[in-house]
Amino acid sequence: MNGRHLNRRQVSRRDVLRLGVAGAGTLAAAWATAGCTRAVGAPADAMQFWQMYAPAPQQDPNIVAQSQWFLDGIRRWAAAGERPVDMVYIPAYTDPTNTRLATAFASGDGPDIFLISPGDFLRYYNGGVLTDLTPYMSQEAIDDFYPDALATRTVDGRIYGLPMEQEPLAIFYDIPAFEEAGLAEGDLPTTWEEMLELGRRLTGGPRTGLVLDTTPSYYQNFTFYPWVWQGGGDVVDPRAQRPTFDSDAAVQALAMYGDAVGSGAAARTLPAGGDLVGAFTNGYAAMWQTGVWQVEAMRQNAPDHPYGVFRLPAPPGGEPVTALGGWAWVVNSRGRDPESAARFAVEVMGSTSKESVDAAARWNGVAKGNMPARRSVTEAIGNSGAFENPVMQRFRDEILPTGRGEPRYPPVIYKAVSNAIQNVMLAGADALVEAEAAQSAIESYMETYEGGPLV
Repeated sequence: MNGRHLNRRQVSRRDVLRLGVAGAGTLAAAWATAGCTRAVGAPADAMQFWQMYAPAPQQDPNIVAQSQWFLDGIRRWAAAGERPVDMVYIPAYTDPTNTRLATAFASGDGPDIFLISPGDFLRYYNGGVLTDLTPYMSQEAIDDFYPDALATRTVDGRIYGLPMEQEPLAIFYDIPAFEEAGLAEGDLPTTWEEMLELGRRLTGGPRTGLVLDTTPSYYQNFTFYPWVWQGGGDVVDPRAQRPTFDSDAAVQALAMYGDAVGSGAAARTLPAGGDLVGAFTNGYAAMWQTGVWQVEAMRQNAPDHPYGVFRLPAPPGGEPVTALGGWAWVVNSRGRDPESAARFAVEVMGSTSKESVDAAARWNGVAKGNMPARRSVTEAIGNSGAFENPVMQRFRDEILPTGRGEPRYPPVIYKAVSNAIQNVMLAGADALVEAEAAQSAIESYMETYEGGPLV
């Protein structure tokens, strides 16, 4: 891709298939925007920004600050005389069964700006719809990003997405549950065996000792990858670009998931409907693998409830490793005005201006509570005192340094891994058999794969 500005109606059949949606027409495009919430009073010529934050639905007070952050950004942009941006809130934006975004692109009506995770990057890069943002950025701004944060949005040194944040995973633990069992911080597990034994010990009544995500999705795969990496394994070797999911490390990670559920250490379904705050405050969970965003959720919804975090335990001979997720701004190369959209994205997310750094500091340090993707933002937050929370300090000082960027795997590879996880974790299948089946599926796919490198 060379960053050229293409007509947004120029979508070939091959592009449609790469985006994963076939047979989309105008009816599908109309459905794709059904139920969306849009900012009031947006001009007809405004560029559309699809995301899951703004304008916040009234019934969701937890994202009000995040919604306001986005709305403030587009107001500043419009006040400077630039082409206005219309924030379009998409319900269930992160649901893996929600095909609204892909359907809109397949019918030639994709948004001008949108958010994607690393897991979805290649779907859109390989589809030829991402704008090269490199020409709009200074070298100083590029160097300001942490390499791991930017790598999963970069191809051949060209930048196609600007990360808002880094979201490392850890184990959150409920201090009242530990105290009831006579446990203290010195009893926190450092190995898989210790984690599973503690999970079994803390399980009883309505409480599950350990929560590992059980819902098939890109998110579940995201939470699974660190367990493979800790043993030195991978799904695809990023250097050789060859599948390696039949390795001992991948097999032992799958087996650990199976043992967690089979032994009773972990539940087959997510307690409290997947709400960590509700699970901790109501005694439904003792330990939960999840991400840094839960710190802000606890602060907003249960500020007095005691909890802590610890690094993901490692297997015998392994090293602590976590995954770094996070959303990135990307620009549709076939949109209404790709140049204006690119300048807007870079001004807010990828500039060294004081306004850009301050905005990113407000997002990561106040509105959402994440680890920044840029050095200047980390410094700005450090000076503001936003990381005075001991849990955030642990994330910053102990957990983040062990992080690796979330892989960007196309849907076929995601699905092969997801099937293996589900079959071992919830159906009791043999880990080696499932790893080999996934390996075979990935090998077959990569024999004809054409697109950006898998990292």
